[in-house]
Amino acid sequence: MKKILIFAGTTEGRKLSERLSEAEIAHHVCVATEYGEIVMEESPFVVVRRGRMDRDEMSCYIKNESFDVVVDATHPYAAEATENIRGASGEAGALYLRLMRDLSDGDGGDPPRIIFATMEDCAEALERTEGNILLTTGSRELAVFCQRPGLRERLYVRVLPGIESLKLCMEQGISGRHILAMQGPFSEEMNEATIRQYQIRHMVTKFSGRVGGFWEKQSAAERAGIHLYVVGDHSGDSGYSFAEVCGKLEELCGKRILREKPWELVLAGAGMGGKAGVTEEVRRALEDADILLGAERLIAEHQPKIEKRPYYRADQILSYLKKMQRDFAGEILRVVILFSGDVGFYSGCGKLRQVILEEIHKGELCAVLRVLPGISSVAALAASIGEDYQDADIYSIHGRKVPNLARKIERSKKTFLLMSGPEDVRELGRILTEAGLEECRVVTGWQLSYPEQEIRSLTPGQCCEVEKQGLYVCCVKNPRTQEYVVTPGRPDLDFIRGDSPMTKEEIREVSICKLRLHGRAVAYDVGSGTGSVAVEMAERSDDIQVFAMEHKSEVVRLIEENKRKFHLDNVEIVAGEAPECFEGLPAPTHVFIGGSGGRLADIFQALCEKKRNVRVVINAVTLETVSEIRELLSLYPVEEEEIVQIQASQAEKRGPYHLMRAENPVWICSFNLRGGKEA
Repeated sequence: MKKILIFAGTTEGRKLSERLSEAEIAHHVCVATEYGEIVMEESPFVVVRRGRMDRDEMSCYIKNESFDVVVDATHPYAAEATENIRGASGEAGALYLRLMRDLSDGDGGDPPRIIFATMEDCAEALERTEGNILLTTGSRELAVFCQRPGLRERLYVRVLPGIESLKLCMEQGISGRHILAMQGPFSEEMNEATIRQYQIRHMVTKFSGRVGGFWEKQSAAERAGIHLYVVGDHSGDSGYSFAEVCGKLEELCGKRILREKPWELVLAGAGMGGKAGVTEEVRRALEDADILLGAERLIAEHQPKIEKRPYYRADQILSYLKKMQRDFAGEILRVVILFSGDVGFYSGCGKLRQVILEEIHKGELCAVLRVLPGISSVAALAASIGEDYQDADIYSIHGRKVPNLARKIERSKKTFLLMSGPEDVRELGRILTEAGLEECRVVTGWQLSYPEQEIRSLTPGQCCEVEKQGLYVCCVKNPRTQEYVVTPGRPDLDFIRGDSPMTKEEIREVSICKLRLHGRAVAYDVGSGTGSVAVEMAERSDDIQVFAMEHKSEVVRLIEENKRKFHLDNVEIVAGEAPECFEGLPAPTHVFIGGSGGRLADIFQALCEKKRNVRVVINAVTLETVSEIRELLSLYPVEEEEIVQIQASQAEKRGPYHLMRAENPVWICSFNLRGGKEA
């Protein structure tokens, strides 16, 4: 077994020692201070040597102990120590490995900073300034700043809570409240709080990368509006990453060091956004979190142990998690990803959960996944106004369009709506007003769970005047709900007709039944006329998308009037002649042909080219059309062909008698048409 020596002085050195101990690989660790020894994890596989050594002492120690490998995990700024370790290793004939700190910020960014080559240059620049200085470069650099007139009294120094650090502070004349003795890492919020507490105008740091908390200092300085002084830039130094050093030691020792350990990934509902709306289970997860991800609004009030990022898209989160698992190889971290409201209620959690599970299955992520529910704003509003919601309809118009919303509200006593800002409330007021639902009351919940939350009861007209910015959830109460018919069968008199021909009621209902529509059908109504068939198809389900096709402009206007009358957002009017007007539309699942303009063969061909099987129903009133249909059915790949002939008669009252008035006979032809390659 190879003998390994680690010169530690950084988090990376301590991590490496812990990984070697877990792999049961014996090794020695050299630390310079008592504090460095205290923070080392106790293990039967590690021997710790405390005390500083010069180059000759290092060389003798390496030779006497017969070390085969020396890992230099000292601080990036400890240039003299690195030079001595490298030289001593060479003299002793040991393999030298420089463990480099990751200096990237994870985003590829390069935030602006004032860079100085040396501490002396930085101290000289600070002499020309005014205001308090926060020094975060460590106790060993104090003399450079304290020896300059006028600087020492302005200094607040953040050092490790060890005897050696405190002694150096005292020797340089710094004591009392000007010494901030604490162990990092420090969050952005902690840095900013320190800046404001001590009225700091200038912060001095080394370019110590992510592990050294550089980016948290940078962000805090930017938010507080102070100057950031950065000494040195070691981004171009050479060496090996943590994973690369572990890989080389694995080859030399013949043992696996970087064993993958599953991270704990928690997808959590944050409630309405404020801390008061977080469940106890989610709160505990947040307290234990090493990393926190989510929309900036959600993560603002919470602080994880390592870092947080405003990531909420699946691609952002996956890329970040994979990078962090490489950076923290062999460590177990707890990652919390926050979603607004409840994770199972109009949330992005479901999609992300599926993606993460796929990555875990493929071996791209090593993690255990948990999902924690939150309190939705609908539940919070219902509780606040004393309403149940098990008998309510619930929809989200937060960044999405809900088809036929007026019809939905018209049918329900209570409708809860998740919203974005005031523009959604105004749009709701417009929809209710245009649909004649002015008697509805709209209860709005604004900024629920925040101290400024507000609940109001508004008329549709008052909704149109809402301006206050923020998040809303609404409950619409309808005192005059209308029962609705689930079967087709609107009387002809319900439709605005004009002089346009219309498929009669009895023929319309049989034709729609023969179409066998399903809940998410894409239906073409070719030769739509007044739009009666389009209307009745669209009324079967709000998720059905109907394209009403008509080339006569005066008839198109009739379809528009009927669409408005029945509040149907899921009818799209296509002005044009079939089949040319099919261009650019989604492939249909169902087609009703009430009028073909003599181009039935062209329509058949266009439907086949849509590369999708389609259910077709054709109405014919002349023998010539029936003959053409029969010929086309023999030429194209059709299944379940059926032709029925219907003649309806309606009673008319003539004095004391009822006489039957006969309508023209109509042939209804229905079949499945195979499209694409099958055709």
